[in-house]
Amino acid sequence: MTFNAPLSAIRSLLVVDDSTVQRTHAAAICRGLGVGVIHEAASGAEALEFLSLAAPPPDLLIVDLEMPVMDGVEFIQQLHRRQCLVPLIVASSRELTLIQTVESMARNLGLPILTGLQKPLRAPMLQAALEGFGQPRAAGGGSRSPGTGPALPVQALVDAIAQGGIDVHYQPKVDMCTGIVRGFEALARWKHPELGFVPPDRFVALAEREGLIHELTRAVMSRAFAQATRWNSHGLRLSMAVNLSPRLLEITDLVQELSTLAATHRLAPEQVILEITESSVVDSLDGVALGALARLRLKGFGLAIDDYGTGFSSMQQLSRIPFTELKIDRSFVNEASRRPNLRVILQSALDMARQLGLVTVAEGIETMEDWRLVQACGCDIGQGYLMARPMPAGDLPQWLKSHQARLQELRAAPSRAAREEG
Repeated sequence: MTFNAPLSAIRSLLVVDDSTVQRTHAAAICRGLGVGVIHEAASGAEALEFLSLAAPPPDLLIVDLEMPVMDGVEFIQQLHRRQCLVPLIVASSRELTLIQTVESMARNLGLPILTGLQKPLRAPMLQAALEGFGQPRAAGGGSRSPGTGPALPVQALVDAIAQGGIDVHYQPKVDMCTGIVRGFEALARWKHPELGFVPPDRFVALAEREGLIHELTRAVMSRAFAQATRWNSHGLRLSMAVNLSPRLLEITDLVQELSTLAATHRLAPEQVILEITESSVVDSLDGVALGALARLRLKGFGLAIDDYGTGFSSMQQLSRIPFTELKIDRSFVNEASRRPNLRVILQSALDMARQLGLVTVAEGIETMEDWRLVQACGCDIGQGYLMARPMPAGDLPQWLKSHQARLQELRAAPSRAAREEG
């Protein structure tokens, strides 16, 4: 059977497996999915030799883990040492947790891995994996980390902030039961006329290093608050989430500054959610910072712990900071549908948050499978590419119209009890 998958970008691939039967099986599936050129290697050494000679290299590798002499783990480590950055899929008949450990290892090494699959391989599962080609997940499971690349000129960022060159895009936060939009997260974007699009993790890190994070945050908040006020004037009272660097919590008059900024835009503090990344608060919050967070809550601002699950003191932070919202990191969301252990962690986090009276937000929802799983786990709010990527404010009206047509699809199925009552 041939599947109509968007796989035209994959011109060739290499299957690395010591089993002739397994290699032939994998090759046959890929051929049925429309991949034209398929190479085979019976060992890691044979695959490395092929890669050293192939010009151009294959677009994708499918690598078995259990092979004599050089197993799949050693082969992947060799790819790293040789800086061979060909996208790969790992496959094995061993337990899923082992496959996922190798998958995490590859990501942490910076290799462009699509996924890990449990044998026997089947066409639908391989098709789903291949559809992610060209979009390998970041190292570390998608958690935020400073970007790499040529050094950014500090003056360029200074000018961008001063001249309004930092744009703000908005990503919807959607009710998991009804699909209705409950709010947006404001995200800074910078497109330099010469440097092009500068990733946020790079210029935010630069702003923190060079003492510009206060000015950058104020610029983003001013635009985001003004946008929220415009929505209010049209009867759309939606929450607005904005990232807050822990470095700003040391500013003496921060609480008054944010209160004044909200009042200037005729915005109630209750509409504003200040997001603080969990990993950034592990050791950085002293008495001054904790006092600022307490005062922000007294003023009515919401506080969210972002990327929950990626730090080392998750529960400690929940016990010492008056958070109102818990945002579960994408690595626990878009992997949970195929990783039972992550599903347990996801459910546990949601149950704990519910008992603490926190609003729960699942980040990184990319597929309907993700949506249904998180929905079934009882999460309150969803955020991710399934609904929308971050977008300029001008694109929101059209998106809202198209999203309205999807509400029936996103709505939770009524429970059996509710159906019987109806």
